[in-house]
Amino acid sequence: MQIEVLKSKIHRVRVTEANLDYVGSITIDKALMEAANIIAGEKVQIVDNHNGERFETYVIEGEAESGCICVNGAAARRVAVGDVVIIMSYGIMEFEEAKTFRPSVVFPDTETNRIVR
Repeated sequence: MQIEVLKSKIHRVRVTEANLDYVGSITIDKALMEAANIIAGEKVQIVDNHNGERFETYVIEGEAESGCICVNGAAARRVAVGDVVIIMSYGIMEFEEAKTFRPSVVFPDTETNRIVR
């Protein structure tokens, strides 16, 4: 049996831009993507801590160390600049593997969206 489990999580980052006139997706700072083990094109779930919205989209790589968290396209209506969001991706794996799997979780500074070291 296979199950879906949390693979990656960027916990609490601030939305820096909401661009309605874009094809769609979320642009994420490359440094955050790498730390969380998320790749361009990957499907992610976004949870907005300010308004409770939950939606899915795919990732576009943003400039490293820019702090960029830009929600694009129609999803831009689900957030406001300044909202704090959680970004998660999931993986499908065998049940026994899932018991020992540990997701990549990143806790950035919510003021700068940079990784606290």
